[in-house]
Amino acid sequence: MTRPITVQWVHTVWTKDSRGGEAAARRHALPVGFPLPGDADGPFCHYVRMDEWRDFAPEAVIRPLGDAPVRLLERDGKLSVLPRVNPLYGLPPRKRRPPAVRLAPGEWLRWQLNYRFSSALGIRGWTYWLDTFNVAYGPVRPGVFLGEPSRLMDETGPVR
Repeated sequence: MTRPITVQWVHTVWTKDSRGGEAAARRHALPVGFPLPGDADGPFCHYVRMDEWRDFAPEAVIRPLGDAPVRLLERDGKLSVLPRVNPLYGLPPRKRRPPAVRLAPGEWLRWQLNYRFSSALGIRGWTYWLDTFNVAYGPVRPGVFLGEPSRLMDETGPVR
């Protein structure tokens, strides 16, 4: 039996300007979950982007579920979830990636990954990303991702 799947992808982008003091405190206070739009239908990806150069104002769109860089596989009444790492060269050092998480119906997962990038030839400064994937298996209410997840995977690493 196929159950509804909802993915919320919160993509936050910043530079070295937001790495210390008040700017970093403000960035750390940004939400990692948002209410879902009431007009979305069927399985979907709620993509929310927050950029330093737009003062971290959230911009949200509904995308097809397949646009989210997350591997989703239903098997034996559970949903296997594993975010894709893209691009691999942007990952901070880590020991190894954790395995996929299996969600039972009614559960939801928050998985966070971060990245760091230098510009070509080092002409510009560093850019950093934080991707938060909130994934629900089964029917959800609009505020589901505002609470505590059933499972939390923190795959963030040092960005120096």
